Amino acid sequence: MAEIVNNSIEEKDNTPSRNFIEQEIDKDLREGVYDHVHTRFPPEPNGFLHIGHAKSIILNSGLADEYNGKFNLRFDDTNPTKERSEFMDAILRDVKWLGADFEDRLFHASDYFDDMYEKAVFLIKKGKAYVSELTAEQMREYRGTLTEPGKDDPNRDRSVEENLRLFEEMKSGRVEDGKMTLRAKIDMSSPNINMRDPIIYRVAHMTHARTGDKWCIYPMYDFAHPIEDAMEGITHSICTLEFEDHRPLYDWVVKECEFANPPRQIEFAKMYLTNVVTGKRYIKKLVEDGVVDGWDDPRLVTIAALRRRGYTPESIRMFVNLLGISKANSSAEMAELEYCIREDLKPKAKRMMAVLNPVKLIIDNYEEGKTEKVTVENNKENPELGTREVTFGRELYIEAEDFMENPPKKYFRMFPGNEVRLMNAYYVTCTGCDKDENGNITAIHCTYDPETRGGDSPDGRKVKGTIHWVAAADAKTVEVRLYENLTDEEKGVYNEDGSLNLNPNSETVLKDAKVEAQLAEAKVGDRFQFVRNGFFCVDSKDSKEGNPVFNRIVSLKSSFKLPAAK
Repeated sequence: MAEIVNNSIEEKDNTPSRNFIEQEIDKDLREGVYDHVHTRFPPEPNGFLHIGHAKSIILNSGLADEYNGKFNLRFDDTNPTKERSEFMDAILRDVKWLGADFEDRLFHASDYFDDMYEKAVFLIKKGKAYVSELTAEQMREYRGTLTEPGKDDPNRDRSVEENLRLFEEMKSGRVEDGKMTLRAKIDMSSPNINMRDPIIYRVAHMTHARTGDKWCIYPMYDFAHPIEDAMEGITHSICTLEFEDHRPLYDWVVKECEFANPPRQIEFAKMYLTNVVTGKRYIKKLVEDGVVDGWDDPRLVTIAALRRRGYTPESIRMFVNLLGISKANSSAEMAELEYCIREDLKPKAKRMMAVLNPVKLIIDNYEEGKTEKVTVENNKENPELGTREVTFGRELYIEAEDFMENPPKKYFRMFPGNEVRLMNAYYVTCTGCDKDENGNITAIHCTYDPETRGGDSPDGRKVKGTIHWVAAADAKTVEVRLYENLTDEEKGVYNEDGSLNLNPNSETVLKDAKVEAQLAEAKVGDRFQFVRNGFFCVDSKDSKEGNPVFNRIVSLKSSFKLPAAK
């Protein structure tokens, strides 16, 4: 059996390839740089996590598992203006759902505010930090460009004593927002703009969710993050490529703050999905404008939305493994993620009959009032799922698209004079249909061959069409939701003005779908394959006991093929 490893197929009896991060960790352990592995995932609680974050969660927690190490979940709560408890709760649910083990290792950046302040004072005393009074506009002017060096801040050579005094004034609340900052004293001529005396503390009179009004100065991310890693004993700080240019500053902070056994930052490529919306600013606007019904709307690719739609943790892990870990940015198609959920659910999901656009089928030569039970396999690919008994009777529901009065060539379903198989039941021959005054079909008529029970003919005759059905006698009416891309795939995600190019047909709600009786008892999160219609999941937000709402996870057809083994 083959495994998907780093975007290629490896046989299990071969040694699987090692991605570049594993190779670097192996080297560090071999050379004694570290004697263990400790990773972390540090989200900012200013929105819901999306599919790209899933890659980081799976990578970081997976490395800890692989090396029998530890994994931390840490909230980067250094910006009180954007952080909300709703987002923290959602992140906790998502990380747990993906299977990352952070038991007893949940932390917050705010846990270290006292330590960060002490390190800032330490840097001032070393002559490595100073208080600046430049405005934001002046700061940009002094910073320089990619081709021109920056200019020294007029306050760069203040004495240690004066810097300590002014920083204390900032801390004590005597300085207005924006009037002063604390800057690291590095190199204004550095070719790396991040090293041109970056701001490490700002004044912000804001109430923090965890520390209240204790602080009116807050650390900047590039200063706080390496200190948090060092305080927690993180060995490998695994982050995405946009932080590669920040690595010299990360290393500078842990060095100048004189941490023993400092962590090492390693960057990998982000996961990009084409034709999807992941930006928090855009999702926030979609939620506020009522375009979607929340951060977990099944048309989004937040982790919460994927869970609500019916994706499984296993399918997302398969997707991450399929793409692999690399240094090169690349994009994946949604079809690849859909492939993974199909592969995961094929052996797991019961195959049930559900008619999404129903029309009545009447078997005229079947005894009125009579019903019988037919035996149906729950999943032909997985006999362990067993069988079930399904009601059959004179009146059934079939899909409207399974009947045509005047069909084109090679149409093998139901039309006058044609014989088809009712799945697991009988052969029936269509005799005609009823219509209302507007010409709409209200019922289809047929006759059945009682000798074909079970779906086979004793005389060996064959039929080319097989259709599914639901008995009217105990059919349940449910709501079914079908989803397409939230944005227009052909025109692209964004319009020229930067707004989203929304697909008006991204959600289709069917209020009159007919399903097997036992599906009415389905619970939130239950997943099924509806024969010929796709995989479906019971919605977690709008379902009620005895009245489930079904979201289509994915159709049965796939446009993605797994690359052939080399």
